[in-house]
Amino acid sequence: MLVFSETRFDFCGDEYIYAELSKEMRIESTFKVITVTNELRKRDIPGLIEIYPSNTSYLIRYDPNVISPHHLLEYLQEVDRQKNDRSELTFSSRMIEIPVWYDDAVTRKTTERYEHLQPEAKGHDFSYVMQLNGFESSDAFTQAHSSVPYFITSLGFKPGNAWGFPIGIPDHRIIQAPKYKSPRAYTPSEAVGVGGAFTVVYPTESTGSYQLIGLSAVPVYDPNQSLSIFRDTFFLAKPGDLWKYRPVTEAEYHNIREEVSKRTYTYKVKPIQFSAERYEEEGSKYIQQLMEGF
Repeated sequence: MLVFSETRFDFCGDEYIYAELSKEMRIESTFKVITVTNELRKRDIPGLIEIYPSNTSYLIRYDPNVISPHHLLEYLQEVDRQKNDRSELTFSSRMIEIPVWYDDAVTRKTTERYEHLQPEAKGHDFSYVMQLNGFESSDAFTQAHSSVPYFITSLGFKPGNAWGFPIGIPDHRIIQAPKYKSPRAYTPSEAVGVGGAFTVVYPTESTGSYQLIGLSAVPVYDPNQSLSIFRDTFFLAKPGDLWKYRPVTEAEYHNIREEVSKRTYTYKVKPIQFSAERYEEEGSKYIQQLMEGF
């Protein structure tokens, strides 16, 4: 049963209030964070400037000349108590397909350049993560990683980056990997990485410390808004989205990249209504129902 401890609220300077639901990563807390922050946006509170949801917390920026911080705190506490009822934890979401060339030549070459940063890996990242999680073949690993959706819990690190947590799977089957002890100086754009239990797609070339297992064929960040899905935003991800990775061959990868460059690629998207109550009661069965026809 969904049970939440009391949310801790702290004032941060003159313009921010920080709310922490849990010190540990709990997907149930993320459900509440998304529901609460969606409700705050919907209410359009005067003086509320920005809302930043994260894995198990959120940050509010406000204008103290418009709203009293103590009145705002009381308001936040009221909404927080309301969302302790699991029947309230529902929100509109999207399932988005991300085609991935797993164990690709690009990230393999990249990680081989940085073998000295983690000699315990004894090879490139894909094989390291595969072995750490007990898989004997690349096909078995790829199938396992791509068989469940990844719940977008938070955005950050750099523009367009999004953390995805696997849901609808027992904890002991979640693919996990340690981060590099010292980060790489270079990570290719659209590289797919695993760090802890999270999977990310690097939006642009950057430093990085997640273990690289593949290459996304589609962008997750488009400052030029050249594809239709980016019409209203530069970022593909929204907190609460579900990303479903689909394995593609090298040839399929290049075909999709050509469509992207010609601006003809259309993302596969399925609007859904997510219910934390149903997820708690039905688990993987509920997630499989959400994925039907996708």
